[in-house]
Amino acid sequence: MKIAIITVAGISSRFNRGIPEEEKILKCIYWEDDPKNTLIYQLLNKVSSYDKIIVVGGFKFDNLAAYMSENVSAELKEKISLCNNDHYDDLSSGYSLYLGVKEALSYDNVDEILFVEGDLDIDDESFSNVVKSQKNVITYNKEPIYSNKAVVLYQNENDDYKYLFNSDHGLLAIEEPFKAIFNSGQTWKFRDDEILERANTYFKNNIIEDTNLGIIQKYFDLVDNDEIEVIELKRWVNCNTRDDYKIIKEYWSK
Repeated sequence: MKIAIITVAGISSRFNRGIPEEEKILKCIYWEDDPKNTLIYQLLNKVSSYDKIIVVGGFKFDNLAAYMSENVSAELKEKISLCNNDHYDDLSSGYSLYLGVKEALSYDNVDEILFVEGDLDIDDESFSNVVKSQKNVITYNKEPIYSNKAVVLYQNENDDYKYLFNSDHGLLAIEEPFKAIFNSGQTWKFRDDEILERANTYFKNNIIEDTNLGIIQKYFDLVDNDEIEVIELKRWVNCNTRDDYKIIKEYWSK
């Protein structure tokens, strides 16, 4: 069984900045012109070949459920499981991934789990390369690396892959020699369910307030480097603001 996890639980603070409280919306279901012009609709189509799709929501969860009910095809609905993260406001992004992985691993015969953050737009060819890979996957994009917004991926002198991110959007420092540095594409594939379960359990018992990198870093620390494929995402937009959405929507219209 192949399972995809999409996390969309966050409160979309930058996306809703300056918007009256009663008009704030969950970022992944925001649309203009056509209700299919949403981040979640586009991502669901990209993972439609998977046997199961777990969508982890939280902020305005009822709105997410209503959108899915009204706009997603019946065939795709059969694959989707909605998971409610009721700690979206007091824990970080790691808890959403923890819940998604926990549900994914409850199924039998899991061959791979793909995880993508729900505020991304990625070109079809690059995403297809991730889907087709037979290895664990780490991704990167070609955006400049700024410490106040990028998730940094680097390869150290032992060829291990390490992540850095500052939740306070301040400076970053790499404390060891490195061979390469990338801007993370925030999309991953996990091919070893036993190692992923170990990483998920470690997260819950030790670092539950961490971001999703807590689970991801633990997993890739335990996987052999020759079992990892690093894939470039040629077109990648992290939708933080409504201006970002307009850029993405223009691409969809082409």
